[in-house]
This record gives sequence, C-alpha cells and structure tokens, in this order.
Amino acid sequence: MQYQIDNINYDVVIIKKNNKNLYIRIKDDKKIYVTCNYLTSKYEIKKVLDSNINSLRKMLKNVELAQEKSNKFFYLGKSYDIIIDEDTNKINIVGDSIITRDLKMLSKWYKDETIRIFDERYVYIFNHFKENIKSPILKIRNMKSRWGVYNRINHTITLNSKLIEYDISKIDYVIIHELSHIIHFNHSKDFWNLVGKYCKNYKQIRKEMRE
Repeated sequence: MQYQIDNINYDVVIIKKNNKNLYIRIKDDKKIYVTCNYLTSKYEIKKVLDSNINSLRKMLKNVELAQEKSNKFFYLGKSYDIIIDEDTNKINIVGDSIITRDLKMLSKWYKDETIRIFDERYVYIFNHFKENIKSPILKIRNMKSRWGVYNRINHTITLNSKLIEYDISKIDYVIIHELSHIIHFNHSKDFWNLVGKYCKNYKQIRKEMRE
C-alpha cells in the first residue's frame, strides 16, 4: 500500500496486532508504519491517514531534520563539514569546516573539548552562584533523555555529553538548572525563580532545546 503526501508517494507498512487502537509512525526509511487490529481494512487506514495529514507532514519533517543533523558535525551550536587531511597533526577549524587527520583524532579531540568546556563553564557558574551550597562533583556521560541530573545522595551533577553540540548559553542553562535543584529538588515556582535569577532567558532556551 502507498499513501501520497504533497504529491510524493510513501510506502505504508501495515502491522496487524490484537489491539484496539491504531498507531502511526514514520521511521528513518520514510515509510509510514501503521499498527492496527487484524480487522482494520485498508480503507479505514487511509481514512485515518487522511485525517492526520498535518501530523504526517510534521513527522516527515522531523525525520528529515534528524537525518540532516546526523550528516553534520556539531560543536558549540555550529555545524561543520568534516575534511580528512592525512598530513595534519592537529584539529583545525576553518570557516564551516573542521580538518582532522582521521575520525579517531576527531573523536579524541571532541571528548577532550567536552571535558574542558564543561569544567570551565561549571567553575565559572558555580563561582557566580550566590546561594550557600557545597560544590557538587561534576560528571559527564551520554544520556538519552535528559540534559542534566542532580543526585542528592551522591551530591553529583551529571551533564549529557551531547550538550557540546549546543552553544554556551545552553550549556550554562543546564548547569544553572541542576545547581538550582540542590536548593529546590522539584520544579516549583521557587525553583524557576532561582533559575531565572541566573538565566534570564531560560524559557526561550528551553523552547529551542526541545525543537
């Protein structure tokens, strides 16, 4: 089965299960996956797709944006093309390109930069944080669904290593957010007032990081 969106035909993969509801997903292959009951007809599926055409357009756009992003190298809010130069002995950033001897060199540099920048921003922000708190231990790791975590038991702040893809203002916001949790271990009005004290435009930053 195929379905047309804006004059482009997309394959529809129908997965039959013993469930009541119908679910629609679009994966990286840009196929429309429909999970539905065994008795659901193709006519009914098309009807549901027609009624969700705008959602389908949005899903396709998100897939395309994700694919575009995966083909780029992001560092501090900018995207770069990777150029391999076997004769270089260090990482060079020239305009919109990042020059490296190989991907292994680039990976090590990226990891070192993440540690360096996160440490620098953490020390700077903590030193300007006027609240009476003890400095937590800073950790860095890859996380799937959170930008940062404060652990009350271990008194640690863990930052998502993927933050290195974003500009400094967003790294700073996440650090401020987690430091504020030391005082308010919730998302109450007092918590957001404290975040806003050190990051005036936190609402805009949160919006941009969700897009």
